[in-house]
Amino acid sequence: MKARRGQFPKNQVAFVCAILCVSCALVLFVSVFRLPDVTIASFRPENRRAVGRYEKIGKFGEMVIEMLPEDLPFTVFLPSEKAFERDLRLHLNDSLVGDKANDTYAILTRVLGFSAVPRMINSVNVPYGQEVDFDSLAGFTLYISRGADGVLVVNRIRSNNNVGLQQRSKILVHIMDGVIMDAEFEQSVLPDYNEDGGGG
Repeated sequence: MKARRGQFPKNQVAFVCAILCVSCALVLFVSVFRLPDVTIASFRPENRRAVGRYEKIGKFGEMVIEMLPEDLPFTVFLPSEKAFERDLRLHLNDSLVGDKANDTYAILTRVLGFSAVPRMINSVNVPYGQEVDFDSLAGFTLYISRGADGVLVVNRIRSNNNVGLQQRSKILVHIMDGVIMDAEFEQSVLPDYNEDGGGG
């Protein structure tokens, strides 16, 4: 009797351990075989679409978008590639090289602060003939209206089009014909004509 009483708890512990091992192995087995299906079916096509859409946004625009969290809704009134060059004097061939890379990143951070709103704003959400206002991430007020052609105008800058990023379904990007910024930032990025030297 003593031997049986001593062996019974050992058998019970062994049985529970065996059940746990089988359960863990089953979970691991199912997980391993399900991961490839999810990766192939869901993520790859969206990433391919995103690459095509990023081409419209450009490298600087892509860098701005990458600063945003993926799981929250945002609308970004992003400068077009021409606006980055014309208004901010950023050029792919030299703005991301050496010491200029840090300055460029600082400028793009400011652009994000002025142009991103933590909510989705489609052109259909803006009543025609009315102006709505939202605060950007930097606390800068954006005055948004919609023209008769359905195009959004933000702080007197027209939108070219909008791009919904598929792999980041909560981010809506409006490509703008200019850069949304406050007067202080605008002054800081203006060309310094004194450096050109005097003379006629």
